[in-house]
Amino acid sequence: MASLQASLLLFSSPPSSSSSSSKKAINAAIHGPKLPRFLYSVPKKPIRNNMVEELILRDVPIEKNISTTNSSNSIVQTQLYAILEAVADREGMHINVGEQRDNWNTLLLGSINMITLSAATMAGVAAIGGVGLPLLALKLSSTLLYFAATGMLLIMNKIQPSQLAEEQRNAARLFRQLRSQIQAMLALRTPTEEDVENVMEKMLALDKAYPLPLLGAMLDKFPATFAHAVWWPKKKNKSNEGKQLDGKMEKNGWSEELEVEMKNIIEVVQRKDIEDYVRLGNLALKINKILAISGPVLTGIAAIGSAFVGNGSAAAVVAVAAGALASAVTAFEHGGQVGMVFEMYRNCAGFFHLLEETIEGELEEGDLEKRENGELFEMKVALKLGRSLSQLRELAKKSASTHCDGTQVDEFASKLF
Repeated sequence: MASLQASLLLFSSPPSSSSSSSKKAINAAIHGPKLPRFLYSVPKKPIRNNMVEELILRDVPIEKNISTTNSSNSIVQTQLYAILEAVADREGMHINVGEQRDNWNTLLLGSINMITLSAATMAGVAAIGGVGLPLLALKLSSTLLYFAATGMLLIMNKIQPSQLAEEQRNAARLFRQLRSQIQAMLALRTPTEEDVENVMEKMLALDKAYPLPLLGAMLDKFPATFAHAVWWPKKKNKSNEGKQLDGKMEKNGWSEELEVEMKNIIEVVQRKDIEDYVRLGNLALKINKILAISGPVLTGIAAIGSAFVGNGSAAAVVAVAAGALASAVTAFEHGGQVGMVFEMYRNCAGFFHLLEETIEGELEEGDLEKRENGELFEMKVALKLGRSLSQLRELAKKSASTHCDGTQVDEFASKLF
């Protein structure tokens, strides 16, 4: 029995040891030492940082381009605002100067006529019953007043205050128009450097056309021939190459019919409006020249006649009659503002020449995409001429029919002037 128990113990002990060792091995495999959590999270941070850095590096050029574009746009807008401020200042200056020169016309006209009539009255009184020292005093006073009136008339006829005032009124209106164009440009679209150059050229052209000072820069009030006013810069040559109209195809609002219509409008403007204002301008210029010479000549003759009052009745008649006639001439010239009428004709003729150049400039542009929209351009032309679109097209048809019938259009293109 003892040997049997010993043998059983020998055979039973190995399995227990092997099972316990296998359990330990399994437990060791299952419950082995855990790795720290930071080992698994470490690779994630560099990956995320690399992605962020890559995105940042990709965004930097875009931000630089955007900032560069914004800075250039802001510079252009700042320049336009500076020009806008200068234009508004010019407008105010021309308004003030225009009012001042209109006052010149009123005050000088009243003063010269009062001096002339006073001198004529003294000459008449001296001829009636003046003797001795009273006669000498009246003659001397009359002569001095006539000479004073002659000198003042020479200055007034040279500068033509009514014409100066009209120049300043036109300049103020055109600067106001330019100011509105700049404001619309800033409100409706992003301006470019080319816009800044164009606006600067327009402002400088206005300064040249309507100068503020009198000495050294005043416009000639009595030119040899009538010439229309020019207040716009010279047009740049446009390219004739580009997209042309193909049949009845419409591009950017332009069509072949619209181009023909604009050409017919130009013909009417040239034949009727421009020719009429050139004729009226030459007539006003001749009348103004005659009146400007007649006034000082008459007061000079009256001054000489008043010096010989008392030696015969003829001298008194010359002194009084010439003085009265000089007063009438001065009142007609400056009270009727003949110089202002002449300047108005210059401005109207310039308006039609500008319209003609604008239409021709659009038609010369070969690239239709670079032109102004055709429908918008047609509406602007109609508004400038004081017509509706239907009236404008009807006028173009009348102009086209003259080529076939040989007749002339019986109306002016503009219904405003």
